[in-house]
Amino acid sequence: MPNTPPTDQQHRAILQRIAQRAMLERGLLPTFSEAASAELQRMQKTAVTDDTSLRIRDLTGLLWASIDNDDSRDLDQLTVAEALPGDAVKILVAVADVDAFVKEGSAIDAHARHKHDLGVYGGRGLSDAA
Repeated sequence: MPNTPPTDQQHRAILQRIAQRAMLERGLLPTFSEAASAELQRMQKTAVTDDTSLRIRDLTGLLWASIDNDDSRDLDQLTVAEALPGDAVKILVAVADVDAFVKEGSAIDAHARHKHDLGVYGGRGLSDAA
């Protein structure tokens, strides 16, 4: 029986397990608490605006990777590559403006302070992305 190559979904699941293990090994929390998830849901509902220059796109379905240093105390810079036609690639870079949405003392702030000073982004916990 010939070996079939892994699918994109299988690759994504493998990478998510590796990322979750790496976060746990470094003392980070790869998932949000119920309270932090509820706060995030409320934030997403109020983030809608009529100003088209401030259009918010949900990019949580992309497989982002941290571009912070290994010894960084926050995870506020992310990148992802997107394949385009003709062997072109689009690189997206995300830099968090955490205090624009996350209030000090909130459940999301408490999650971020577990190991580091900042580190909250508008994405999902790794286990939620599967």
